[in-house]
Amino acid sequence: MRDLSVVWIAFGASLATWHFISDKVIPERSKASVYTSAETNSHRNLTMKLPAVFIVLLLAPALTSCTELIQPRDCSDIRRQDRSQSSGVYTIYPLGERSAVQVYCDMDSERGGWTVFQRRMDGTVNFYRPWDQYKMGFGDAAGEYWLGLDVINIMTSKQKSELLVDMEDFEGKKVFARYSSFKVDAECDGYKLTVTGFKDGGAGDALSTHNGQKFSTFDKDQDTWSGNCAKLYLGAFWYNTCHNANPNGVYRWGADGTIFAVGVAWQQWKGYDYSLKTISMKIRPVQ
Repeated sequence: MRDLSVVWIAFGASLATWHFISDKVIPERSKASVYTSAETNSHRNLTMKLPAVFIVLLLAPALTSCTELIQPRDCSDIRRQDRSQSSGVYTIYPLGERSAVQVYCDMDSERGGWTVFQRRMDGTVNFYRPWDQYKMGFGDAAGEYWLGLDVINIMTSKQKSELLVDMEDFEGKKVFARYSSFKVDAECDGYKLTVTGFKDGGAGDALSTHNGQKFSTFDKDQDTWSGNCAKLYLGAFWYNTCHNANPNGVYRWGADGTIFAVGVAWQQWKGYDYSLKTISMKIRPVQ
């Protein structure tokens, strides 16, 4: 954006110059004095040319320089602007300058540029929360957090996005699942999920059964089961009848069959009675 204040300063200065030249450069004559035609034309040319020169000189900085405010829409924009950036917390602007939100950017996995919208790592944040909090988001981008369904909808509706799900067990083994297409619809459509194009990174496909489902919380049941999946499995997700993945479930420490499938589960990898140490869900525009 160009700094228009410079233009106005230049304009004001040119006007001042005009009056200065008119008052000072042109010799004062008595009221009885009469200019000759040649004198009149000479002074008129002087008063017209000098302000024009000053205007050009004063406008030069405004015409040749600009201060561009770069507002990244997501982590891929940040990565594109500077490939030396490391993984960490950044501010993005999904809908312009008034939509600032902090996110964790993964700049390392699969060429980087991933915007993390869900992250579990130590159990410090309670994920058994009502609809409004899943809609708006909660937690801390430096630790465990949920970005918010509204923001996820905005980011995946404007451009085609892919999904990467990284996870680790308590024995230190790391795997992932990747999907070539990921989209979340607007609230009026129940934040319905579209996820396709599975690519295995050792985790197995636990999300295809959730494709086409609306988002559910304990206080807003939109699953296809006669009961309430969110209440039964103590989480919130795009439940079907009910789940193969429960990333927003209760944080537990590894294998625990005390209460069936309520942990941070990815059934196709560790089964229903194993709660993962870490899991993060992240999106990036299809490149």
